[in-house]
Amino acid sequence: MSPPPSDTAAVAQPDGAPALRAGASSAGGGAPKPAARGARTAGSRRIRGAPLVIGGLSVAWLTLIVLIPLAAVVARSFQGGTGTFWDAITNPQAVAAMRLSLEVSVAVAAIDAVMGVLIAWVLVRDDFPGKGLINALIDLPFALPTIVAGLTLLALYGNKSPVGINVAYTELGVGLALLFVTLPFVVRAVQPVLLSLDREAEQAAASLGAGPITTFRRIVLPALRPAILAGVALAFGRAIGEFGAIVLISGNIPFKTEVARVYVFSRIESDSTTTAAAVSVVLLLISFLLLLGISYFARRGEDR
Repeated sequence: MSPPPSDTAAVAQPDGAPALRAGASSAGGGAPKPAARGARTAGSRRIRGAPLVIGGLSVAWLTLIVLIPLAAVVARSFQGGTGTFWDAITNPQAVAAMRLSLEVSVAVAAIDAVMGVLIAWVLVRDDFPGKGLINALIDLPFALPTIVAGLTLLALYGNKSPVGINVAYTELGVGLALLFVTLPFVVRAVQPVLLSLDREAEQAAASLGAGPITTFRRIVLPALRPAILAGVALAFGRAIGEFGAIVLISGNIPFKTEVARVYVFSRIESDSTTTAAAVSVVLLLISFLLLLGISYFARRGEDR
């Protein structure tokens, strides 16, 4: 006598097809499963396709706003041939203007790195009257039109300075104007990192006898380094391309206080757009290489 079929065994049908297993609902439990799998597959395809669409839109927008204008500038710089391009970028006045721009921008970025960390530290770690007002004033260069900033600096530190300081039409005046417009970058890059730091490591270092300088150098600074480099990169980019804040206070004296941005503007006004484009391409290349190097060191800091 054969044993009765178990609950999990398949029962053969007359046509040879296996029947539903016991316990499975023939009315609604088995039939919809293939359809549900198909629906999940279609949904997965839609989800997987969404990043492709977003990525395509991002690349298209980047191409339209950045790549095409840059390509147009490069093409215009070589419109007269490589000889014309070389003559434009080796012109003594152009070389002097580019050298001044790079030197002042590097100096300004270095000062921002030190003072930006100091200001961010005070705003995060200290409490004092008027802290909210000072924190709001940090963003003033973002909101103030740069030409207004230049006019203000000229009135404050010009020939009729009420404080007795005259830096108008000097390299120091150019640097002062650039320091004003680049102030927020390092501060705002470092502040969130300082707020998120765990104070227990600093307290442990202090309990082991480490002084404030050693604690900052060995514990705090490594965590801040990527943010500092990011802020420095932004400050340098703003300094190398700033025009409104320095056009008044610099005086635009060739071989003395004329910066590359003003030189490019003067070439455009003289209807020498090929020369202006050539100098712009050189500045673009130098800035890109410096920013690429800063980004590389910032990534290395994050990996460590």
